[in-house]
Amino acid sequence: MARSQARVVTDRPHRYAKQLASHLGRKVETNWDDETGLGSLTFSAGTGAMTATSGALLLVVEGDAEHLDRLEDVVGRHLVRFGVKDELVVEWHRADGTRGSVQRNEEQAPADQPQS
Repeated sequence: MARSQARVVTDRPHRYAKQLASHLGRKVETNWDDETGLGSLTFSAGTGAMTATSGALLLVVEGDAEHLDRLEDVVGRHLVRFGVKDELVVEWHRADGTRGSVQRNEEQAPADQPQS
């Protein structure tokens, strides 16, 4: 199994994780426990985990290597859409040391390019 993780800086990690679980729960199996700050996502192509910590939401996706891009995209894209006002950025890092994908609001400039 290939694995990728992201640390999304936010003042509202519980809120975003709960919203992500609720939204994705329409199509995949999800679980969110507000008390523990832990959640899970079960896709046909892999799994995901969410952990709310002080100041950040930690995300992990696992699946076959050929599905990792799609798992990162689905989780990251939805989270960024919910957090558009907070300008959330999801930057994935793979367990094999390679960079994963990055999801951000389309109106934000990429991190390596200056904003005009």
